[in-house]
Formats: sequence, structure tokens, C-alpha cells
Amino acid sequence: MGLGGCTLSRLPELLPKPALEIEGIGFAYPSRAVLQDVSIRVPVGAFCVLLGINGAGKTTLFSLLTRLFLCRQGRIRILGRDLNSDGRRALAELGVVFQQPTLDLDLSVRQNLLYFCVLQGLDPALAQTRIAQALRDIGLTDRVGDKVRRLSGGQRRRLELARALLHRPRLLLADEPTVGLDIHSRQAILHQVRAECRERGVGVLWATHLVDEVQPDDQVVVLHEGRVLMQGTAQVMLQSTSTETVGDAFKQLTRGEPA
Repeated sequence: MGLGGCTLSRLPELLPKPALEIEGIGFAYPSRAVLQDVSIRVPVGAFCVLLGINGAGKTTLFSLLTRLFLCRQGRIRILGRDLNSDGRRALAELGVVFQQPTLDLDLSVRQNLLYFCVLQGLDPALAQTRIAQALRDIGLTDRVGDKVRRLSGGQRRRLELARALLHRPRLLLADEPTVGLDIHSRQAILHQVRAECRERGVGVLWATHLVDEVQPDDQVVVLHEGRVLMQGTAQVMLQSTSTETVGDAFKQLTRGEPA
């Protein structure tokens, strides 16, 4: 039977690839297991919160997704490309904000962004256009010549996010990007990233232990002691635990450990 001229057997090939597919990932240090049979799916254009306390395995997972660690157990695909067998093209689709800041404090705002564009091989004219737009979006146009060390913590984080998106990745990984920031800075950063999801269809995996960063329509993955305890929308999370807040649902799933 056909559908719009296509056979049903071909439909899976025509459906859009998820931004990220993680299947059965495991990882252990010599002394202990860190991740056990972790499977996560992030659709294109979805804001997915990876929620877990410190030590849950979030940073180790990000190290596997960025190939800082080699994935030996399970499979990772970025936009359908296998990270082990097609790593160069898979990573080209990826933007990353690590937990530890990576800006050069002694370079200017513009120099930090230009250096990234050179590493990504962007045409110089295109790079200048994207930098100008990014600075407008994050409200730092008037700070373009300032050294990064003169920016506030929130401004630096917004700059790191803008830099990670300059090459137009289709998947963004952000590892605890708002830790230590005030509530207004955190809200501004979340607004910026969610706009990327809506307007450009960027898939986002947002690792955090802050339950107040979860919105009702977000995808949520609860990671605890290296295992996925729950995956679905925030609403499904509340319904499945018969709770009224994400914080209460998280405590129930993790047997009382606060996020």
C-alpha cells in the first residue's frame, strides 16, 4: 500500500532523523561503573533536560558524546551519523558548552568569536555577519572590543552559547551552563537557547541539577547513579509520579535525593 506515492516500507527512511540517539551506552572507570545501559533520544527542535544531581554521570555522558572518551559499549548517532564510524561529520553537526568555561579571558569578545569561526572553517565575510548578529542577539554589541575578563559571569555564559551556535549546528550540548549565575542571567540564557529550538529547529540536551529550569513542554531525562530512571515530557513525569512539581517528582524517582 502506498502513501503519497511512497511505500509504507520506506516511511522510516523518510522520517526526519533525531538530533541525537543514544542506545545502550555504558562506561566504567577502573574503580567503578559510571553509566549503565543509558538510552536517550532527542528529537530535532526539542529542548531536552538531562536532570540529575552531581555525580549522576552527566559530565561523563557528555565526554562520550564529544569523543573526549571513546564509546566502546552502545551506540551514539548525531543526525543519523554514527559517532564512531562517521565521527568527523557527526561532530560537525554539534555545538558544545562545557561545564568549565572555555573562553580566553585575555582576548576580546570579537577575537574569541573570530578564532572559533576560523577553527570551523567559516568564510570570513560570513563569519563577520554571524558574529554581528550573535552579539545583537545577546546584547553585547557595545562590548565587542572588551576583553572577556571584563564581562560578568552571565555575559560570559551567553557569549559561550553564542559561540557554540556560530557554525549553525543542529544539536547543542550544554553541561550545567547556568551554575553559579543569578536568576535573571539564567532566565536570559534559557530564553536564548529555547529560541534556537523554536526558530532553527536545534535539538538541545541541557544537563542541569536545577529543577526550576524545566518547563512543562520540555523533554526530561532523569539520570541517577548512571541509569535513566525516566524519559518523557515534564507533564508525563508529573503524571507518572502523581506529584505537582518537578522537584517533588525528581525526589520520588530518586528516593528522596534533592536536585
